[in-house]
Amino acid sequence: MKAAAPSPMDWLLDEEQPSVAYRVLTDVLGRRDGDERVRTALAAIPERGWAKELLADQRPGGFWESEEDLYRPKYQATIWKLIVLADFGMTARDERVRKACELFLERYHREDGGFDTPPTPKYAFRRSEHCLTGNLARTLTMCGYEDHPHVRSALDWLVENQMKDGGWHCFYEKAFGRGTLDCWEGLSAYTAFPRQKWSRRIKRSAERGAEFYLDRALSKEGRKRYLPWFRFHYPVHYYYDILVGLDVVTKLGYADDRRLGPALELLKKKRRPDGAWLLDAVHPDIGWGASYRYNRRKVRPLALEEAGKPSMWITMCALRVLRRAGESDL
Repeated sequence: MKAAAPSPMDWLLDEEQPSVAYRVLTDVLGRRDGDERVRTALAAIPERGWAKELLADQRPGGFWESEEDLYRPKYQATIWKLIVLADFGMTARDERVRKACELFLERYHREDGGFDTPPTPKYAFRRSEHCLTGNLARTLTMCGYEDHPHVRSALDWLVENQMKDGGWHCFYEKAFGRGTLDCWEGLSAYTAFPRQKWSRRIKRSAERGAEFYLDRALSKEGRKRYLPWFRFHYPVHYYYDILVGLDVVTKLGYADDRRLGPALELLKKKRRPDGAWLLDAVHPDIGWGASYRYNRRKVRPLALEEAGKPSMWITMCALRVLRRAGESDL
């Protein structure tokens, strides 16, 4: 019998990173919000660790970097920091998070129901953008705005703009009805929205979206393996990898689907002897097998941990996937 991997629990529950401890307690160990340790960790998130560091750079108006542009520079502007704070468990109960959320609700809602950067005369009638709509619908929901009309309309937009095959695509007009694994944000927005509030249309859209990923075993798209998908990252921004796919699909309730087998095997294979997983790369990942380049002067990576080293966040995420799949050895 194969020996169980060592437990990294003491490391993950370190009080110096309460955002990780909170997610481990709730998502991996199954503690409820009323649990004393959960309450303590949640209260400490803005006081210590990564969240405190991010909030220290926020301006009084609720933005980072630029009040005029909440999207650029990538990946230091307001939207990228807010996504991460929501992942940590922070909500609009904190005034700093509330201010940032209100900026997007006021400026990024578009007439077609989705989200996008504020319109310019040239792009006044452009369709809302998928990754922005998905990211903001998910983030704003996690921050407590699931009943806001702009969030509800964004979810409807995601339903309406789903492709014929069940996926989504950023370039709707050029996609010819075909989705791509890269566009995971719409499906992820559904995972954040309370299940009891799902409409029949959202339920059907989520089922079709999950089938799109499962039918492709989370990674089978194109003639060759796209290698960045096999590396684990955080923050993910709008990028995709297999751990992202596993996290979304298992949270939707498909953890026992046999088509997840190859992805789960990869996840277990990447586990270190000490029970942890590495942060393989920080986005934008232009390492081996990537098919793009970027202007380094226009992109400033947002790194919480060092690439190539054991990662608290990746390890937490991997463990919660294994727990949902019934393969946790904790």
